[in-house]
Amino acid sequence: MTTRTMDRLANTVRPYAWGSTTLIPELLGTDPTGEPQAEMWMGAHPGAPSRIDRGAGETPLSDVIAADPTAELGDATVAKFGPRLPFLLKVLAAGAPLSLQVHPDLAQAQRGHADEESAGVPLDAPHRNYKDANHKPELICALTTFEGLCGFRAPRESAELLAALDVDSLKPYVDLLHAHPEEAALREVLTAVLTADPQEMAATVTEAAAACDRLGGDAYRAYASLAHHYPGDPGVIAAMLLHHVQLQPGEALFLGAGVPHAYLSGMGVEIMANSDNVLRCGLTPKHVDVPELLKVVRFEAGDPGVLRPEASESGEERYETPVDEFRLSRFVRAEGAAPTDLTAATPQIVLCTAGAVDLGDLRLSPGQAAFVRPGEKAELSGTGTAFRATVVA
Repeated sequence: MTTRTMDRLANTVRPYAWGSTTLIPELLGTDPTGEPQAEMWMGAHPGAPSRIDRGAGETPLSDVIAADPTAELGDATVAKFGPRLPFLLKVLAAGAPLSLQVHPDLAQAQRGHADEESAGVPLDAPHRNYKDANHKPELICALTTFEGLCGFRAPRESAELLAALDVDSLKPYVDLLHAHPEEAALREVLTAVLTADPQEMAATVTEAAAACDRLGGDAYRAYASLAHHYPGDPGVIAAMLLHHVQLQPGEALFLGAGVPHAYLSGMGVEIMANSDNVLRCGLTPKHVDVPELLKVVRFEAGDPGVLRPEASESGEERYETPVDEFRLSRFVRAEGAAPTDLTAATPQIVLCTAGAVDLGDLRLSPGQAAFVRPGEKAELSGTGTAFRATVVA
């Protein structure tokens, strides 16, 4: 094992329009620019790879890994996932709602990507659905109070919510939700909403938003806010089929394949399989491919499944998920706590989100992160909060 200084990551902040103007600057201790700062990417995704400096200037982490995958990722990781970092870690800061979306499973992604490649659809085409052949399960862990939509409610619950709005044009959807078995009801209503006449739907959304304003309450206020950000968008009605979730700091949501979701506000640590595949349901000016979307959505109602970390004797708090491409855990270190050995046979990214933590001889302040190679001696100390991202290999 080596004792060299860890690789501090230089990371890119993406300025998507929905980003908060203040949350990421507050985390980093920098002055807001007035522009949205939506996501800080940590990893080796080609869209915005982190950069490291081993004495010859900053080099994209993706290039470093490509030059020697075994040294940077370890034998087990390369054997299981190939010569690339299997996950992407982010700090996400939503100042406005993101699009309502789902992600394909692995077989759907492979098939869809192959079909679009065969058809010659350019990767940057606005109607392209599958940018790669990978699935995109993801986990979001709240750093602040975090609001989102996740998974279908039971049809009867959605029927009650829509009926309470007392909007005539929504009554056929209420009837459908009462009349059919669960899967058929959800499929028929989502299909009807997304294929409705745009002018008629815009009028319905306007009327529904006014009713939400009258009714108040957290959920209704959230839907009224969606209509404010996306006037006339059918995604506002589609969102009413989903659970409205408020996470407190430390709580998390896991989003598997086919689960419709949208993040509305707040800041969190997000980790996902290294993919860009998104099929949108609404709340966006971007392309919505309804036929392909309906192949991917899982029309299953259920509890959104808020996750809380499971603590171990070492102080590591893990967020358990059913995927191997990533594992996220958290350390909340009190003053005087004994150091924790993080040495592992898999690649890791360690991110500080509060206080100051030391990773060997590298000090991390909030928003700073480091890449740890497999087998590299890594001891976590200091007082603060750190997240550890790795794989199950």
